[in-house]
Amino acid sequence: MKNDLDAPRRVASLSAQLVDTLREQITSGAWPVGMRIPPEHELVKRLGVGRTTVREALGALVHLGLLEARKGDGTYVRTSSEMHSVLMRRANTSRWSDVLELRAVLEEYASGLAALRRTEDDLDRLRHLLDEAEATADSAEMAAIAEIDTRFHQAVVSASGNTLLTEVYDVLSIAVTEQVGGTLWPSATAAEHSLLHRRLVEAIAAQDEVGARYCATEIVKLAETGTERRK
Repeated sequence: MKNDLDAPRRVASLSAQLVDTLREQITSGAWPVGMRIPPEHELVKRLGVGRTTVREALGALVHLGLLEARKGDGTYVRTSSEMHSVLMRRANTSRWSDVLELRAVLEEYASGLAALRRTEDDLDRLRHLLDEAEATADSAEMAAIAEIDTRFHQAVVSASGNTLLTEVYDVLSIAVTEQVGGTLWPSATAAEHSLLHRRLVEAIAAQDEVGARYCATEIVKLAETGTERRK
């Protein structure tokens, strides 16, 4: 006698296989971040599976945070890393003080590594971002200032050469930027902000590990004093 429970198990197994197939499209870069993926009916035709299986697989990837479903506009690739979505959820449910403390630890350590491992390309990128930040310092667009500042510190961490550290920091910095928004620098002077960041770049260029770590710590302190958030 045929077991009616076999069909759901087969569907579940097929759905799991499809999740792996679609995940590979994302993590390999075949579907880059920001891309709108093919619509459901096209995936059904292309993959030769049922609509229910496709819908379940897409739903699983949305739950993992890799995809984002936009009502009336399709489904987009949100990130290529499952760790990104997991860490983002964790950061968003953590105490604000815990998030800032973790960021401070990562920035200090990564800045020291950057001083030891930076390349000329890293230095060029940091100097370019520093110039861009200083040019934007007098702007009333606080969101733009915060966005450039985020890119600068991501570049510092990237210069550490530690890809795992970079990935964790990228998630954390996005969480901080989203929570801080336009209140990042209301009480911090642009001159002090600019000076500390320039000294950080100089320390990294001189391969001064201690100096780079000191500057990174002072920058975090400045950000904390200029940010009014719930503790």
